[in-house]
Amino acid sequence: MPVPEALRRLSQDPDFWTGQVTEVAELHISFPVVGGYSLTLDIDLPSGDRYLGLRRPASSEPVSLGWAPAEGPFPASLRWWELESCARVIALSDPLLPHPGLVVALLSPFAPAGEDDDPAEIAAVREAAYRSLRRAVPAAEPSGPEQTPLPLFADERWWPTPPVPSPQVLDEAAIAALSAPARARLQVRVGERFPHEDLSDLVRRTGAVLTLLSTQEGYAGTRPLAKRIADSGDLAGVPALLGALTEAGCDHPTVLDALSEPLVPLEACWMVETLAGAEPGTLLRHHV
Repeated sequence: MPVPEALRRLSQDPDFWTGQVTEVAELHISFPVVGGYSLTLDIDLPSGDRYLGLRRPASSEPVSLGWAPAEGPFPASLRWWELESCARVIALSDPLLPHPGLVVALLSPFAPAGEDDDPAEIAAVREAAYRSLRRAVPAAEPSGPEQTPLPLFADERWWPTPPVPSPQVLDEAAIAALSAPARARLQVRVGERFPHEDLSDLVRRTGAVLTLLSTQEGYAGTRPLAKRIADSGDLAGVPALLGALTEAGCDHPTVLDALSEPLVPLEACWMVETLAGAEPGTLLRHHV
């Protein structure tokens, strides 16, 4: 199920990420994951309060995973690897998502680094998630003289090129602020009402989806190459992997976009790992 248009539009507005959107009062987001499970996020935009939930199969109302005010602290509702697994499956099911970045950017505040996680790796993935947010920009207006100027006035200082807006939604300062370590987390997974069994079932299903992808027709033949790239940490083989996928008839836009030029290492890593059937982070840690 594609990301709702309302969310896609808001995600391209820098004010949405800095909590300054005023034109919309509430935003209700549902990310279908697998097997009838969905992750839901409700944002009260005036206050910035966020509510994370899990909708179970054949259930209309989600069960709460946690609540947080605008500035935190956010509850430790998800483990990082659980979020990453879900985000990858969501991106693969939506051809308009070239990267799990949008899902990670929205939900990562609820997924702090655990004792077995590498904080630097998580910070790099979060930064890549915010950088993956793109928007369409208008074509550059023609600049320069209408006819060849006199040599004295031919210098580009006389005809400066007008600035071109960046397709990147957030500038580096905003990305650094959003990716900074969060305040102390609230531990909500120890509560009896936390849906441990349902969340575990969801994560098992996402793991199965990612494992099976590399064995499906159109992908299985490229798995050895993807595995060599993942094991070596060298992305030089990505163009060959892209060519092999194309020759095998792969036309999945999310898969192809992640491996196409201009290559963004952290965006390519998640796809190579998926195609290799490797654990998340196998290739990524070589580029952090």
